[in-house]
Amino acid sequence: MPSRGLVWPGLIIAGLAAVAVGGAYLKYPDFFRPPTVTTAVAMVAPVSEAIYGTGTVEPERWAKVVPIQRRKLVELCRCEGQTVKAGQILGRQDDAEEVSELHELEINNDQLERDLNRAEKDRDKSDAANTEYEQRSTKFEESKSRISAQKVRIDTLVLRAPLDGMVLRRDGEVGEIVGPTDVLFWVGPPAPMQVVAEINEEEITRIATGQKAFLRSEAFPEQALRATVSQITPKGDPTRKTFRVYLRLPRDTPLRIGMTVEVNIVYHEKPAAVVVPAEAVIGNAVQVVYDGKIQRVPVSVGIRGSRNVEVIASNVSKDTVVLSPARADLADGTRVRVAGLPTRPVTDAPPDAAPAIASAPAADRPPAAAVPSSTDPDDAVISSAITAHVDSIVNDARRHVDKLSAAH
Repeated sequence: MPSRGLVWPGLIIAGLAAVAVGGAYLKYPDFFRPPTVTTAVAMVAPVSEAIYGTGTVEPERWAKVVPIQRRKLVELCRCEGQTVKAGQILGRQDDAEEVSELHELEINNDQLERDLNRAEKDRDKSDAANTEYEQRSTKFEESKSRISAQKVRIDTLVLRAPLDGMVLRRDGEVGEIVGPTDVLFWVGPPAPMQVVAEINEEEITRIATGQKAFLRSEAFPEQALRATVSQITPKGDPTRKTFRVYLRLPRDTPLRIGMTVEVNIVYHEKPAAVVVPAEAVIGNAVQVVYDGKIQRVPVSVGIRGSRNVEVIASNVSKDTVVLSPARADLADGTRVRVAGLPTRPVTDAPPDAAPAIASAPAADRPPAAAVPSSTDPDDAVISSAITAHVDSIVNDARRHVDKLSAAH
């Protein structure tokens, strides 16, 4: 009987212990089972950094035709797309007043010439006759000069082609009043073409002639458009804080004159680098999963993108499994359970899409791209266009906010 009395308290204690353990398991599951994490694998791929700008497609040689005087248009050729020679007449402004004045000057000049001829016959008769001849000769020469000047004024009302080429565009209509601020014609050889881009002054020191560039055009969103830096304007614009950069386009480019493009000039490339998702890096380290446990590995970050970054470390190489995203709450040695298969760093743009890498001023410059290539190293640069253009917009906004705060 006494032993039977001890059984019930023992069962009650065991039941209470089971309930306590079950409650603790529900409240603190990580204490009893490994936390679940997601991972990614490091990849080896070409990476690059690029500088962002905007530009316009133009012929390498071209000129504007602008009226010198403000007058009414009385003639204008219908010659867009046609080939013209230097000096060919493209249009005329109203010159009725000038022609009328020229006619009066010519009548007066004819009379002066007749008077001069009469004086010349008598110049040897006396000193007075010779003096009269000299005076009439001077007046006649002045008259001829006025006629020449008037003809020049009339000629300025004639609009001529400034060089051999094609009439790329024509504006204005007969009857309109136009002046020096109105461009009536754009004339030049349609090829070769170039992109004239504006680059922030903070980034211009990274650009050199010969660097390749990738362009994005809304007209060709699926194409990787290429160009090469051909010239950098020595003097920048102190108001806009930009420098002008010229990029030569290949002859087979689909771009057309006047199109606007986004420009990404590649200034730093690596043919092979270890890249991981940006979210896998925390405090200049990555968390490697080895034998089911977390191991923190310090790394040096190279080219940094908004999705992927280059990591430099002796024990982080291709196919190394890292936590992505990193877990600051998990200490070294923590046993973890991996959810699904490790993912690979996601390319940030289709292989044939044009890049959108941006570059803000140095202090706020967004990270350049570091992403894996598909097959062609050039496509790797294109794929490396992550979302830095968006980053630059955010940085610009932040910079303006900071300036306003400082002003207040």
